[in-house]
Amino acid sequence: MERLNKLTEMLIASPDDCFLLHAIGLEYVKINALENALASFKKVIESNPEYVGTYYHLAKTFERMGNTEEAISVYQSGIEVAARLKDMHARNELQMALDDLIDG
Repeated sequence: MERLNKLTEMLIASPDDCFLLHAIGLEYVKINALENALASFKKVIESNPEYVGTYYHLAKTFERMGNTEEAISVYQSGIEVAARLKDMHARNELQMALDDLIDG
């Protein structure tokens, strides 16, 4: 919780800092505050749609909440962004997670 408080304090000075927003989302996931995690991850994507690592965590959060359709949509969007950016590592991770979800 202390880490979350520090990150939130830092965010006050830089409200659109994608790194901070992403880190805050991860901290919310750790404490199972999934709605808050979703809000943080969505804000990252809204601020910077090319922040490709957030797509994975946003989709996983939707999965944890039982929202498979949203998870699939986010994975697909992330795959498109990663391919456009030629980030094949991220693209492959997103594709594997999507395949696991669909086949699982």
